[in-house]
Formats: sequence, C-alpha cells, structure tokens
Amino acid sequence: MPEFEVSSTARQLFLATDLFAALPVDVALSLADGARVRRLGRGDVLFREGDAADSLYVVSEGEIAIASRAYDGRESIVAVLGPGTLLGELPLFDGEARSADARAVSAAEVLEVGFGAMRDALETHPAAIWAVTALLAARLRAADEALADAAFLDVPGRTAKRLLEISAGADDFVSPLTQEELAGRVGASRERVNRALATFTRLGWIETIERGHYRLLNRVALERRASR
Repeated sequence: MPEFEVSSTARQLFLATDLFAALPVDVALSLADGARVRRLGRGDVLFREGDAADSLYVVSEGEIAIASRAYDGRESIVAVLGPGTLLGELPLFDGEARSADARAVSAAEVLEVGFGAMRDALETHPAAIWAVTALLAARLRAADEALADAAFLDVPGRTAKRLLEISAGADDFVSPLTQEELAGRVGASRERVNRALATFTRLGWIETIERGHYRLLNRVALERRASR
C-alpha cells in the first residue's frame, strides 16, 4: 500500500479531536506526524467485527460506517462517522477484538495510530484519559438513545430522525448512504423505509431530486414525526 504524508488539514483535524487535544501539543504533534495515512474507496473495509486490533483511527476525509451484521447478512449501521471523529479505540483499553465492522460509505481517508504509541502517551499524560471517558460516555448515551428510538419510534419516525441527522441542518443535501444502508441505519427493511419516504413525499415534507439527493420542504413536520 502506498505511503502518504499527513496533510496540514488532516493534521489540524487530528489535533482538534478531543483525545489528542487533551494531550500536550508536542505529544499530539508527534502522534500526528507518526500516523499512517490510509485512503479508502467507497465500500472498502477498514476492519471487521472479530478482527484482532492494534490501532485506532481519526477520520480526516469522507464518512465511515460502523455496522453489525446478523448471521443472515442483514446489516445494522450503528453510526456514520465524519471528519474529526475517533474510532477503533475500544480494544486499546480491553484488549479484545473489534466489536463491529468499519467501512467507507464514501471515498475516505483515516489517520492510523498504533496502540503502542497511544499507550505510551496516555501513561505519560494520564489526565488525557478523561477525554476518553467523555467520548465513551457520549457513545453510551447515543446507544441508550438508539435503544429508546427502537422501543418508542416506529419506522417512519426513525426514518425522519435519520434524515434530519444526515441533513446536518441543511435543507438540500446528498446522503452518503445507499437506500440499503439508510435502511440499516434506521433498523428496518429497505421496503419499509422506502414506504416511509414515499409517505413524506406525498405529504409534501420532502422532495427527492435524484437518488440520495433530498430537499426538506417541511423540517418542522419531520422533527415532530421524529419526536418520541
């Protein structure tokens, strides 16, 4: 695999990531400059559930989906992580294998930091572990919210909520997810999610410009539908 230098933009994102921002600047810079740049095409797998782990990653470009797969091939997308996001850190602390798949849902770039260098930095500067604690707490809260959504929101409600998340505040946006991946993010079949989208279109809440390209026409109605 070809080696790439860490760009100035990627370095800035790396240094601004909560974990590395909690370290002294010279230590964080050393980790950034020692990071391995990995470039992924859409659909490329960064790691799979059950793989042995020796690195964590910072997304510097594109989006990475974190997903679990059932025995029959059905996929549930737990999260879609964009630039500046840390992933793959759990095995650093428990020594276990990867707990989910990670794959690119668009052309992407990640910076890879080996666990050895990361452990050395945290052992020398243990206060930075508070940043890890905050990150894990945020992910636990997100997991709790997802469980509550599954219990209290129907498929149209969850579909509305995911559309609003993907839009990131914009009324005209292109989703990086295919229809199958959107269904995995909602936690329902593609057919049920498509029916929900068709209902939103009929009600005049959204407009589909082309596949994956949406325009929100009534954000307030979608927000109400996404509320528990």
